[in-house]
Amino acid sequence: MEFLLTSLVITATPGTGALYTIAAGLSRGARASLVAAVGCTLGIVPHVLAAITGLAAVLNTSPVAYQTLKYLGVAYLLYMAWSTLRDTSPLTADEDGAPRSAAGVILNAVLINLLNPKLTLFFFAFLPQFVRDDDPHALPRMVQLSACFMLVTFVVFAAYGRFAAAMRDHVIARPGVTTWLRRVFAGAFAALAATLALS
Repeated sequence: MEFLLTSLVITATPGTGALYTIAAGLSRGARASLVAAVGCTLGIVPHVLAAITGLAAVLNTSPVAYQTLKYLGVAYLLYMAWSTLRDTSPLTADEDGAPRSAAGVILNAVLINLLNPKLTLFFFAFLPQFVRDDDPHALPRMVQLSACFMLVTFVVFAAYGRFAAAMRDHVIARPGVTTWLRRVFAGAFAALAATLALS
């Protein structure tokens, strides 16, 4: 229960993944937001594997490796900010109005999470707290907890995206709001890039 509550608090706190899922729901509808939630959830897998195999320890002790991954993440977030700001395609009531393949949405979502070294270090510090040192089944336990965290992430992000998609019709009816929202999302991606760069 403690792990579930902690996971819920962590995933409910808006970050890059939640922001991307909300943007997908507003711009392309419920299906795209669900696909984005799947992509963000899949983006957690490499971090879980890194934490379980000890790669996170390497990132933690190697400033060069950590900085390289960090600045790749910063560059990608800035790219997302620029792309969002430049996007002038009109929104329509049709969920396919802004064509984008599911694979493209998932790839963006995975990259957003994959290029965030803080997530790897988070799992490195977070997971072991819920596994006893003397547990003979520590590895399966960590995999089980990771799967639970991913499920919570998917449910929370899907809810964010569904809410955003429900608000979509109100946004479509007001082109000025659409422009303003794109600027807000672009600014939020840029702010998250700056936060990551300065951390």
